Amino acid sequence: MHNFQACLKDGTVLCKLLNTLNGEPLVKRINAQKMAFKQMENIEQFIKGCKTFGLKDGDIFQTADLYECQNMSQVIVSLYAVSSVSIKQGWEGPSIGLKLSSKNVREFSDEVLTRERQS
Repeated sequence: MHNFQACLKDGTVLCKLLNTLNGEPLVKRINAQKMAFKQMENIEQFIKGCKTFGLKDGDIFQTADLYECQNMSQVIVSLYAVSSVSIKQGWEGPSIGLKLSSKNVREFSDEVLTRERQS
């Protein structure tokens, strides 16, 4: 799990992922510096971008979950949620999330409704 965390810890990959899935940059400035506060700033920008992208608060991890490897399972949940939302928004590339349901309104005639009530 620590190798996975090390790959994502500076936040650059996450920010680039979100920008790619959105089609236009949600994260305007990605810090390439290796200072801890700059890396955590990248993670914060990713989290802020996720909210704009359409994720629910319960699907988003906290900065310490990733940076300090406190709750990597929540980070994984967030990545699945990002993928699911991207599919719903029309992403056709590779994905790991489930397809979210969409509204499916059905219209029935009065004749059909009456027939079904009587049966």
